[in-house]
Amino acid sequence: MKNLHSFFLILFFTVLGIGSVLGQNDLIWEKLNTEPYPGKQDDIFFINETTGWYVNGFGSIFHTKDGGVTWLKQLEAKGSFFRTIAFLDEKTGFVGTVGTDYFPNVTDTIPLYGTVDGGTTWHPVPYNGPYVKGLCAIDVVKEQYINHGEIGYKTHLFAVGRVGSPANIMISHDAGKTWFSQEMDSPAKMLFDIKMLNKMEGFVCAATDEDITKSNALILRTVDGGKSWQEVYRSQRPFETTWKVSFPSEKVGYVTIQSYNPDPEVKQQRIAKTTDGGKTWTEVDLVVDHAARQFGIGFIDEEVGFVGTVQTGFKTEDGGKTWSKTDLGVACNKIRIYSSDEKTYGYAIGVHVLKLK
Repeated sequence: MKNLHSFFLILFFTVLGIGSVLGQNDLIWEKLNTEPYPGKQDDIFFINETTGWYVNGFGSIFHTKDGGVTWLKQLEAKGSFFRTIAFLDEKTGFVGTVGTDYFPNVTDTIPLYGTVDGGTTWHPVPYNGPYVKGLCAIDVVKEQYINHGEIGYKTHLFAVGRVGSPANIMISHDAGKTWFSQEMDSPAKMLFDIKMLNKMEGFVCAATDEDITKSNALILRTVDGGKSWQEVYRSQRPFETTWKVSFPSEKVGYVTIQSYNPDPEVKQQRIAKTTDGGKTWTEVDLVVDHAARQFGIGFIDEEVGFVGTVQTGFKTEDGGKTWSKTDLGVACNKIRIYSSDEKTYGYAIGVHVLKLK
């Protein structure tokens, strides 16, 4: 944990540059004009191509209604470190904090805030269960059902954290009106991301130990809505964690694996991949570069996807068999790919914010 903590402190206080690049398939990552921030920003969320929000460690929440051309700062809460954000529609949303005792100058002990007016005002979210120290990811699952002959949706939310431990999950089955929490510290000690394929089946990115020198990368699976979790992948090397997950289909998924091994001769970077809906995972080589520590991952389909690293980004068009450099900027932490009316677009956030056109 100490080595991991030191790395994030260095990244947090380093101002880095970014660019944009023309990718294949006529897809362009375009850098957006946003307020400067000294380090990695963690999450971004859009409800359609034009309306979205992003957060950072200054306790700031930014909102756009024009696809990122302009941004309005809705909130700056000093002492809060906003780590993750999700919205259900234009009005209802939630933001999670990383909590105290990890980053400097963070005093906010409330793990989750909610809004019902599009982010104009935010309030602490009450929950039943053990105390949650911090959150790193929120996932939204919309369940379709028939209501008096009309198609309706039930909305389920799942939130996990945190980096640096402890491991907890928060769940809501009524669109965020009520929440409950539960501990998840066995075998996971840190939780970084969650992806639910439906309200019952899903996966978390985890680590086996809060001491990074002893940690293995870990993926857990649930088939009962988060009540219990089973190990489906564990790396065999120390100094490793998982980080972010992307499922472009119900069968194919990808997870970034981070290595914090201080030995410069340990150069191979890897991701984990499943082709059977997450029951089994295999390691896929990314790049041979000790400094290319991974962060975000996002796939357009089963073959085409992107990985962000400390230094730059990588793209694959063959499901991870081969990779080429692509400029996702520095420390790209979250990549969100969306499809609407046969159109694909996306947003990514790290030191800066980018849009995939």
